[in-house]
Amino acid sequence: MMKVAGYQMQSIVGDVDANLAKIETAAQKAAAQGAALLIAPELALTGYGAADKFPGLATPAHGPVTDRLSEIAAKHGIAIVAGFAEETHEATFNSAFFTDGKGQTAVYRKCNLYGPYERKWFRQEDRRQVLVTLGGMRIGFLICYDVEFPENVRQLAKGGADLVVVPTALPAGWSGEFIANHMIQVRAFENQVFVAYINHAGADDLFAYAGLSRIAAPDGKLIAEAPAAGEALIIADIDMAPYAKSRAENTYLADLV
Repeated sequence: MMKVAGYQMQSIVGDVDANLAKIETAAQKAAAQGAALLIAPELALTGYGAADKFPGLATPAHGPVTDRLSEIAAKHGIAIVAGFAEETHEATFNSAFFTDGKGQTAVYRKCNLYGPYERKWFRQEDRRQVLVTLGGMRIGFLICYDVEFPENVRQLAKGGADLVVVPTALPAGWSGEFIANHMIQVRAFENQVFVAYINHAGADDLFAYAGLSRIAAPDGKLIAEAPAAGEALIIADIDMAPYAKSRAENTYLADLV
């Protein structure tokens, strides 16, 4: 069993240092409650609404900013996933960085960019699996819109994922509410995996966010959830044993042709 925390965060647009400090505070609180992993939202380090600031805020996958995340993880004894703008010599990607604070890192790049805003600032990555092992659990990564394509979650489940981590920037509105209140649970149920879907809170100059961060279990039930408004730290136990019956009855992966 592993405790996982999700930080529904109101990022400060354009202020990476301030956002790192907020993540460190959340990491300290989550670790104190026994969590082994903290998940922050999509583009948490820059703010999702950074727009023309992205080129100046983008950082290499292994550079001072991600090194700082690894230092925070090591200091508080908790693995961290956080969204950032990744700079390469070719393009800028909407990415998520994982660090366990002990030398294991991974980078996932968003493969389904949403709308003209994201396509203006980021390059779309080809669909691929990124998985790590933490506390005996296999963890796969997606970002926001990626989870709305069932093929992406299915690919990770077939690859052995127990938990799919999804930093997101879900906008406020009826469609966002439907995704948070229905789709996330369905993705967990149809793949018999845990899904942690962690959103921004509040608003910036360009976007208002739905909040409604969720962690769903393989039986489709929510085991942790945040409200629509305000920052929140949610924590759930990720333990496959109680869901053996659900996996035995819902054999989607085994029956896939």
